[in-house]
Amino acid sequence: MKDCTARFALIGAGPVGLAMAKSLREHSIPYDQLEADDDVGGNWYHGVYQTVHIISSRKTTEFTDYPMPADYPDFPSRAQMLTYLRDFTEKFDLRPDIEFNTKVVMAVPQPDSRWEVELAGGEKRLYKGVVVCNGHHWDKRFPNYPGKFAGAFLHSKDYRHPSQLTDQRVLVIGGGNSACDIAAEAARVGQSASISLRRGYWFLPKTLFGVPLVDMIRSWFPVWAQRLFLRLVLRIAVGKYSQYGLPEPDHRIFEAHPTINSELLYYVKQGRIRPRPDVAHFDGKTVHFVDGASEEFDVVVCATGYLVSFPFLPPGLVQVKGSVAQLYAGCVLAEYKNLYIMGTSQVRYGFGPLVTPGVELMARLIEAQDQMELPIGLVLKESGVRIARTHLVDPHAAIRGIRRGMRFLPLLVRREKKLRKKHRLPAAPPISFNPQTINPNVQVY
Repeated sequence: MKDCTARFALIGAGPVGLAMAKSLREHSIPYDQLEADDDVGGNWYHGVYQTVHIISSRKTTEFTDYPMPADYPDFPSRAQMLTYLRDFTEKFDLRPDIEFNTKVVMAVPQPDSRWEVELAGGEKRLYKGVVVCNGHHWDKRFPNYPGKFAGAFLHSKDYRHPSQLTDQRVLVIGGGNSACDIAAEAARVGQSASISLRRGYWFLPKTLFGVPLVDMIRSWFPVWAQRLFLRLVLRIAVGKYSQYGLPEPDHRIFEAHPTINSELLYYVKQGRIRPRPDVAHFDGKTVHFVDGASEEFDVVVCATGYLVSFPFLPPGLVQVKGSVAQLYAGCVLAEYKNLYIMGTSQVRYGFGPLVTPGVELMARLIEAQDQMELPIGLVLKESGVRIARTHLVDPHAAIRGIRRGMRFLPLLVRREKKLRKKHRLPAAPPISFNPQTINPNVQVY
């Protein structure tokens, strides 16, 4: 087994993984960055369709310490995002420390708080700890309906190009951002396009008064005022969703992730997208809906989201309830030292302004853990820090929380010294985990 006990294993080289690598380097924390793909970019490299543009704006997506080029549009394309992430990698000289085509299949805690990491080729390494940045837009969640569809049945993750929809009768299941994008593509190139919604969604325009919607939300603007403002603007500019044949939302704005799309309502009014209720069952190429209607389709695209999962960690090590990973401060466990997980939440808009201070706090947590005997997650738990109840994140509130966390860290170190009298240093329970038992259909990073 290769001895890497002076270093951390950093898993993933997507946007969060790259930002984390930069922060670790700035804090002189040694690491090996392990990436399953052959290049950086994560989901922007391997996971999104070719025609996609960001729904958040350039200003709310760029890293605060590395702005996007001034000539980028308000809503950059996939190609521009990938170029930006590659330029970030080169600017901060991160590429030499990335091991590409290196898939992690196992990471198991040891009794001495070190971590055994096994790679797909069979190589085993012993690390000081593991920093997980494997993302949460890859483990596909499919709906479960009676019957079987006889046409092309795919997840939005498997959609790559409008040619997959050309001249096809397309049904998109879901009302999120990907669902609306793909339904709009089908409206342009397909024979017909329908969208199936099991509940009402808030469909927000990408721009208001010529400005990206997310750029209009200021940090001092309380959530109740944001809701009031948006409801007023939507009522004036859009009207009632029922006027489009869409169900009205059964929740307040931001209680679920809003859909930011300016094309769905446009194509619905043109008759190019037909709203449908939830699916009742499949019968060959015929889809039956809960309102008793039925229609034949050639392609069904399930834009039904993703599961939060860590297949290289022992089952149950990180519990997930709904879409919420049960982590203190959103990143650590109370039972184990030197495991840090980043990027499991769903931010209301772009990742940049939140990730940049977030990875700085993570590096400081790692440094603080070196001054403690107890797991820092246990200290957070004993200090009253609770596990989040939702995976949805208000970015402004999160940034304020990160700033508080920075100020709180020195107090946390002193708190840990007092807690040693109450808690004996917990030994990590022995865990056996055979990576060969992993479902071969699950992609492991």
